[in-house]
Amino acid sequence: MDKLERLLNLTAALLDTPRPLSASELRARMAGAYSEDLTAFRRMFERDKADLRAIGMPIEVTTLHRLDPPVDGYRIPASAYAGRDVRFDPDELAALHLATNLVRLEGGAGAGLARLGGAGGEGAIESAEQVVEAVTAVEAVDELPFHEALSKLVEAAIGRRAVQFTYRGAERQAEPWRLSFHRGHWYLVGWDCGQSTERLFRVDRIDGPVAVLGPAVHPVGEGPDPRTIRPWEFGAGEPVEVRVLVDADQASWACHRAGVDGERQPDGSVVLTLQVRDTAALRTFVLDFLDHAEVLEPEWLRNEVIGWLEALV
Repeated sequence: MDKLERLLNLTAALLDTPRPLSASELRARMAGAYSEDLTAFRRMFERDKADLRAIGMPIEVTTLHRLDPPVDGYRIPASAYAGRDVRFDPDELAALHLATNLVRLEGGAGAGLARLGGAGGEGAIESAEQVVEAVTAVEAVDELPFHEALSKLVEAAIGRRAVQFTYRGAERQAEPWRLSFHRGHWYLVGWDCGQSTERLFRVDRIDGPVAVLGPAVHPVGEGPDPRTIRPWEFGAGEPVEVRVLVDADQASWACHRAGVDGERQPDGSVVLTLQVRDTAALRTFVLDFLDHAEVLEPEWLRNEVIGWLEALV
């Protein structure tokens, strides 16, 4: 396939989608258009995007939070490509778009937010029927996962109440401070009553119902920020120092993913030194690089990863 045909096919794929597509999804849709080699594909795709933008194609980039880790999603909105007729004042359009459609909770759990589009002000939408009609004309760009525990945790955080739940097989009591969404997951930030420390809990790892208890007694603090903590750093107990070797062609990407500089080797590869509490999460990180990464130390973890891979064969 020549470059012109590839650019035309890429434009068609970006136009013919109701939601932004990741680079991997575009690659799958355009089978045969790009190299099978991942590094070569990334280079070609970046050049193609730059070429389309240079001729005025309005490529829209959105973070796909439904994926873990989140990645960029791309599309060309038909309205921007063909020109659009804006029928709302800018403030009205922004409020309606943000409150009702930009992000929805999985399974329609956020349907009640649609009423925000009709709240007050001149020109506001006055009936539920008009709200539904208006928001269905605007495409959603992403969907957030919804967990049954969320409503109880939000209730407790707002009301300053303690909660009790089962987390990874153990009973926990906590005082919620806030809920954050990052890299495809909801996190509860608060005070761990049992451990007497600030703590971060991943909501999808809560088993069963959440019970709301008595008033919270510990002052609200900042707590850990999920944006600065890597998946393998979650958990209780002391972290284990792990060294991971990544080949040269993936070294820069690995440093970015891990949030560390690493030790550059003469051949261009890099050794990452990571603080690990969750070895399963580290294994997932290493396997993302296929045969371009390996655990060096400690030996017991290296053997554990090797044994896990051999069991798959």
